[in-house]
Amino acid sequence: MKILVTTDFSVNSKAGMRFAISLAASRKAELVFFHSSFLPKPETMADEHYSIYAKEETIKIKNRLNKFVASIYKAMNVPPGKHKCVVVEGMIPESNIMDYATDNFMDFICISTRGAGKLKKLFGTTAGNLITKSDTPVIAIPQHYRLKTIKNVLYASDLKNYEQELKRVMAFVMPLNASVELFHLTYPGERNVNKDILDQKLKKQFGNKVKLHLQSTDLSNSLADGLKNAISISDPELVIMFTEQRRSFFQKLFLSSTSEEIVFQTKVPLLVYNKTAN
Repeated sequence: MKILVTTDFSVNSKAGMRFAISLAASRKAELVFFHSSFLPKPETMADEHYSIYAKEETIKIKNRLNKFVASIYKAMNVPPGKHKCVVVEGMIPESNIMDYATDNFMDFICISTRGAGKLKKLFGTTAGNLITKSDTPVIAIPQHYRLKTIKNVLYASDLKNYEQELKRVMAFVMPLNASVELFHLTYPGERNVNKDILDQKLKKQFGNKVKLHLQSTDLSNSLADGLKNAISISDPELVIMFTEQRRSFFQKLFLSSTSEEIVFQTKVPLLVYNKTAN
């Protein structure tokens, strides 16, 4: 497993780095600590001089990144595992991150999140753009998150293709020896879900590792409200969701007024898979 861990050297980014380091230790994963750098060219600087300047600055930034990563390992009192530091120059951080993740076959992108103000600002953040655009699964870690052993995982599902999705969920969860709660919120007018039949199918395939949580609601309650309530009751250490990156289950969540509280203010890490990605 290879995890791309983003950082901008801020205190906020340390939460994602700590989570990735802890996850890598339990999964024997390789970490790539990644910084996206933008070095604008001064109008008065000649191209050949700028090229030298850019190379020198990139070396300085990489040295700083190496020291920053080493300080995190030291603070955690964890021996450095297999990792490397990468600096990529470019104007748009999320594009640099996604391109590197794709070109280098990263299994996950891990990034810290922070409050983004109003909903319209959410999709202007690097984390928000990665979550809604990246083919590589994104692990979003709240900025004030404190490490916990992952024992319970809440998988929020629209029940479309849940069997295939659960295979990916379990592939991530099983090495952690954690249990999974499949959460589905039903609204009036939706096709009825036979809880007993679905529960039997889950037990046959996954034993007692997956339990079913169906919750009925009405149109006055948003999907975000339902998920917030489920998180409050189940108290998971990780939430997993799948998105088609179109107007679907995931977008309905973000169109609610409380969505930002889940992703950018909750204390629970969020792992997002792209439904359409291979």
